[in-house]
Amino acid sequence: MPQLPVQFNGSLRISGKPEQLTGEAGAVLVREALDRLGTVERLCEKLVDSRAQDQITHPFSELLRTTLLLLAQGWRDQDDADAMRHDPALRLSASDRRGTSPLQRRPCEAGEVLPRNPVVPDGLASQPTLSRLYRTLSTEPNLSGLRAELLNTAAHRLRASRDGHRPRYLTIDVDSMPIEVEGHQPGAEYNGHYHGYVYHPLVATCAELGDLLDLVLRPGTAHTAEGAADFVLPLLNRVETELCQVAAVRLDAGFPEENLLSAFENRARPVGYVARVKNNSRLDEMAGPFLRRPVGRPPDEPRTWFHELTYQAKSWSKERRVVLVVQEVPDNLFLNWFWLITNWSVDQIDGPTLLERYRERGTAEGHLGELTSVLQPALSSTTRQKEHYRQHSPRKRTPPGNPFAINTVILLLNALAYNVAHAVRTVVEQATGQGWSLKRVRERVLRVAGRILVHSRRALLVLSQDVAAIWRGIWSKLGALQLTP
Repeated sequence: MPQLPVQFNGSLRISGKPEQLTGEAGAVLVREALDRLGTVERLCEKLVDSRAQDQITHPFSELLRTTLLLLAQGWRDQDDADAMRHDPALRLSASDRRGTSPLQRRPCEAGEVLPRNPVVPDGLASQPTLSRLYRTLSTEPNLSGLRAELLNTAAHRLRASRDGHRPRYLTIDVDSMPIEVEGHQPGAEYNGHYHGYVYHPLVATCAELGDLLDLVLRPGTAHTAEGAADFVLPLLNRVETELCQVAAVRLDAGFPEENLLSAFENRARPVGYVARVKNNSRLDEMAGPFLRRPVGRPPDEPRTWFHELTYQAKSWSKERRVVLVVQEVPDNLFLNWFWLITNWSVDQIDGPTLLERYRERGTAEGHLGELTSVLQPALSSTTRQKEHYRQHSPRKRTPPGNPFAINTVILLLNALAYNVAHAVRTVVEQATGQGWSLKRVRERVLRVAGRILVHSRRALLVLSQDVAAIWRGIWSKLGALQLTP
């Protein structure tokens, strides 16, 4: 490459050299976390690879690892796989091979045609290969395996951090979120609440841990609580088997419906829950007598008081405990108030403790916000077939797969990548003693530059001194991700 001059500084030139440079050095750290968590190994045991094994170049484990690495590093489009396929850090991190062999590139003479399925892949998998992977994963058994791995990864990390023990109590947050789409994706509909064309998946998280536990994709017009009982109850059984001993549930205002609440209460081991209730005329009438400030001069600080009542909606089978939360903010003319519903008794959890527990929902919403804003899942599978491939008409047209199932695969893989990136974040926080957002982890720890030196069958990743200092602390804490036998 000829040197490029810079106008503002005549002494500066820009040039390119065939060296092993990378801007994705953090892929090595993500690979280390993947191996210590055992995510790819468990996926390979559960998922079915339907490809003809004598005609493949990239092993199933490498394809899964490549996808998770690219998503964790911020490469959300499948086309990014072609642009990044020769990055040395990604090649080392995605490969099953040891030593420096993942960095070796086969020389190609002028006019030579490389074999269609070489024994050793030259670089990462291409975009068409990853598209075929998504189609392979879109079968029902593979979708179930991907969903199950979300909880498995979270449980592994939790047990590793607690020397194999499970905590006594955990609270599961169940919520819905919009995933905006562009184009015509099957199942994506206009949702008036979110003012856009969206999918409307159900998601289960754990605010105490920060992990995503389960996820199911739904059409854009699905009601908030649609399918919630079938989603939550099987998850609770798994959570109380693998994650903790006793699980509780925290819900948004759109979920308190009779079938879901009665399912919690009539379970063999009843589930404690807390949820917000949407205001209506009956609740407004009940709250009226209590919306008065106490006698005396109002304080300069906000204050909150609680009132215990019972309430039965028309669709409910019985009365349930509700707590009126009234808040006074200085300089506000009117009081703020809302209702919480729970099946815990006052003796078990009083009003202030119930509100404190419900407010932890904000932490869970923050984790969902990071999934949508940092990873930005691109659900783009449609029934439209390719009209050209690399500037040529395809020689063979394959019937399209199930776009809704493939979009489910993409969202589940993004959720898995989030759990792995979150595991890296927990290690970074332990090493530095301060809180980190996922975006900051990606910018300062993962998307960093490096140079790979190869000598005598060994590869050395060279980082800047500032980044190396952070990584040195991280490496001393990586044992927290590995479960000791």
